[in-house]
Amino acid sequence: MEPESGISITSSPRNLSPLSWVNLSRNLILAYQSLGVVYGDLSTSPLYVYSSTFIGKLQNHRNEDAIFGAFSLIFWTLTLIPLLKYVFIVLSADDNGEGGAFALYSLLCRHAKFSLLPNQQAADEELSAYKYGPSTQATSSPLKRFLEKHKRLRTALLVVVLFGAAMVIGDGVLTPAISVLSSVSGLQVTEKKLTSGALVVLACVILVGLFALQHVGTHRVAFMFAPIVIIWLVSIFSIGLYNIIHWNPKIVHAISPYYIIKFFRETGKDGWISLGGILLSVTGTEAMFADIGHFTAFSIRLAFAFVVYPCLVVQYMGQAAFLSRNLQKIPNSFYDSIPDPVFWPVFIIATLASIVGSQAIITATFSIIKQCHALGCFPRVKVVHTSKHIFGQIYIPEINWILMILTLAITIGFQDTTLIGNAYGLACITVMFITTFLMALVVTFVWQKSLLLAAVFLVFFWFCEGVYLSAALMKVPQGGWVPLVLSVIFMMVMYIWHYGIRKKYNFDMHNKVSLRWLLGLGPSLGIMRVPGIGLIYSELATGVPAIFSHFVTNLPAFHKVLVFICVKSVPVPYVSPEERFLIGRVCPKPYRMYRCIVRYGYKDIQRDDGDFEDQLIQSIAEFIQMEAGEPQVCSSESSSYDGRLAVISSRTIQSSSSLIVSENEDWGGIESVQSSKSQTLQSLRSAYPDDENQAVRRRRVRFEVASGPGMDTSVREELIDLIEAKEAGVAYIMGHSYVKARRSSSYLKKVVVDIGYSFLRKNCRGPAVALNIPHTNLIEVGMIYYV
Repeated sequence: MEPESGISITSSPRNLSPLSWVNLSRNLILAYQSLGVVYGDLSTSPLYVYSSTFIGKLQNHRNEDAIFGAFSLIFWTLTLIPLLKYVFIVLSADDNGEGGAFALYSLLCRHAKFSLLPNQQAADEELSAYKYGPSTQATSSPLKRFLEKHKRLRTALLVVVLFGAAMVIGDGVLTPAISVLSSVSGLQVTEKKLTSGALVVLACVILVGLFALQHVGTHRVAFMFAPIVIIWLVSIFSIGLYNIIHWNPKIVHAISPYYIIKFFRETGKDGWISLGGILLSVTGTEAMFADIGHFTAFSIRLAFAFVVYPCLVVQYMGQAAFLSRNLQKIPNSFYDSIPDPVFWPVFIIATLASIVGSQAIITATFSIIKQCHALGCFPRVKVVHTSKHIFGQIYIPEINWILMILTLAITIGFQDTTLIGNAYGLACITVMFITTFLMALVVTFVWQKSLLLAAVFLVFFWFCEGVYLSAALMKVPQGGWVPLVLSVIFMMVMYIWHYGIRKKYNFDMHNKVSLRWLLGLGPSLGIMRVPGIGLIYSELATGVPAIFSHFVTNLPAFHKVLVFICVKSVPVPYVSPEERFLIGRVCPKPYRMYRCIVRYGYKDIQRDDGDFEDQLIQSIAEFIQMEAGEPQVCSSESSSYDGRLAVISSRTIQSSSSLIVSENEDWGGIESVQSSKSQTLQSLRSAYPDDENQAVRRRRVRFEVASGPGMDTSVREELIDLIEAKEAGVAYIMGHSYVKARRSSSYLKKVVVDIGYSFLRKNCRGPAVALNIPHTNLIEVGMIYYV
């Protein structure tokens, strides 16, 4: 269950001076690698920008001035949005090195009380990653207090973030379709022209192959991504430079904004609508911020400012120079502008570059789904780790096949890059629009700048992006409806799931078992305490869940040692292993009841390392010793028995002398997974072996209490009870919940809970599977939640 730490990969470069030689060399290497991951989508835009711009009524304005004006628009769009907004401003708003809408939302939740995650605690604010960024001690502004006071506004903020996430998922559908279809469209300008149907079949074959190979992981071919994109950038730069010199060197003058004014003066409304095509020149820009976690902000700035930006500007300038002398070539402007001797090499590298760009957005979609789930806004899905060495390389089978089906449907249904481009442009500009809004909140709440500065940032970039957004919305009937429909579907799934788990959590909060009742029962709890450890899973970070009383009233016996476990997400990207566990007591020592809170960040991945039980035992043992030495340990939350929690790190465990740990490894026989002394259970397990444990090397750990005269007698007894319970066996107790709406609920609520949430719960992965709980040790307690 313990993930590998991924924060150490990029921490060291940030701690050095940006101008130091060591840091510069590292950032140059990262800049090289980022070309293959970040810029594949953005660099393939020249394939379809001009053909998507001069469509519709703008075909009546095909002249040199219109071409010059279109290039001037592309140049200033590339300069204002990717270069000015993202490179110089947005990339500075990382969250512990992570980017994207969730990173901005996480920053806001930590610097203002915007979070809607239900089980947050004061102890979470002591995480090292939580304190990233400027100090939070500044006086709160009236706007901040106003937003914190109204829950509906905080809910609206989360909805905006999720809408942006849904649009990114829409990008995951549209990017492969438009990239691959536009790259193979070069076959239409060859001597043996392929029909549109043949191009669609070829594109579908490539797309099926792309999605079918996702389970292998990108790390096997990732080393080729950067060279492919570099060769592609050098190719388009060279072709663009050749076209400028050969066809029309005067195109350089079109950098002047005067040509934009002239363009709109001549084209009017038709020119404004054509901005939906100009917009495609910056699609893929959001990847610069979203993928910052794999690199550094400085390396991404280097790659864009000195490589990507010049290559794209020269390429668009070269295409415009070619088109100004060949107006009839606009439908296939990119491939027609390629000199004949290099056509086929450029066609091959264009196809490869489009695949690289598609791969990047598919991987980003998997990451977005994972982050939505961490926020409690997406059903549980299977997450497969495709690399043992590269942190964050994941694959989600269900999402992969859904994306493939939707992408093939878009490709076959539209069969036209212009219509797909209309949809793609709307999805991208919506994400940028949302990022601008969140960034303005970060400027005032996180960076603690003046409200006027945030307003200037918001108004300026919203005006620039709003013009493109309005033009993209005009094309909703011509394909722009696709991302809206996809976003609504994914938003409904997110909202229904979030609503269901919130109602379930509120039910648990209002039906907690009274500690006074437990204390009145005495250490035996009025039932028989049998040997073993019972791990009771619940979403509650405080209190005793209702499934506990439900269990003991139906089966009056329970384990000698009880541990209430809460696995929760906190608004930081990663939680280091040293800070992952919070250990405390639930009742006085004789009760042998403990609490363990396992904390994960929104980008952490839970891995089944097979040693969670051993880490838990060591953590509890360390807590027992720490509590004996420091009676007031971590009692800031409450002075009650259910309030004292201590952070138990792996370092303190390793230095502890309370337990003697002996290890040995063997292959997955029954003995290696056997922790119970019961001969009956051994025979049952041998009769019904667990397929998952067959031929798996597992580490078997045995604990002993270290002999020493200085140990307190009560501490020794408690440690011995803990070890004996571990040797007797570990059982996992979970609630098998059925959530239903009350009879008095409205019809809409009944539809959402009884139909929507119930359908999602039945068709997603079970909580036991998601938490890597062994089936042979699992006990489920059925409960009905009337919400």
